[in-house]
Amino acid sequence: MAAGIGAGLPIAYPTASMIVDIGGGTTEVATISLADVASCESIRIGGDAMDEAIINHLKKTYNLLIGEATAERVKIKIGSATPLDEELTMEVAGRDTITGLPRKILITSEEIRESLKESIAAIIKVVIVTLEKTKPELAADLTENGIHICGGGSLLRQMDTVLENATGVKVIRVDDPLSSVAKGTSTYIENLEMWKDTMDRSEYGWE
Repeated sequence: MAAGIGAGLPIAYPTASMIVDIGGGTTEVATISLADVASCESIRIGGDAMDEAIINHLKKTYNLLIGEATAERVKIKIGSATPLDEELTMEVAGRDTITGLPRKILITSEEIRESLKESIAAIIKVVIVTLEKTKPELAADLTENGIHICGGGSLLRQMDTVLENATGVKVIRVDDPLSSVAKGTSTYIENLEMWKDTMDRSEYGWE
């Protein structure tokens, strides 16, 4: 709800909006209408799981140990959910797990994308499950309104494209994906009475 409010979605109106918040520890998906959650799902996979996948890949493939901050930089700089028009490379430094000495290697966006496949597939699955749980009338609204994504994980290159291809529904990254939840929470707290009134009325149908 907070993400939907912060993204400026018409969540209080009799039309469905879907928000996908790909955070650090979790991905949360909800279909919202009439200021209420119509269907929702959550999984404990997000940006942190992607970072861990990169760490494991470099350790297994190159015997190179890197930290979480470095893994996040790799994800941001060359990570993607689908093939890029021009693939990228990046030099990464870490500690050799065999010799214990510092070492640098050159990695590619292709291999990082491969390491992220499992996390991305899980996110796609939870979005599809939420869509399947959504009532037909609300699902029909989403064909027009689309799916909105936010959170740090939504900034992964082509994340919107891969979700759109998997669902057949247009996917829109919100204007300020990193701050939408915080903004929505602030707006909600500042207008508690208005939201309470809206939610009370939504129980009996929109007036």
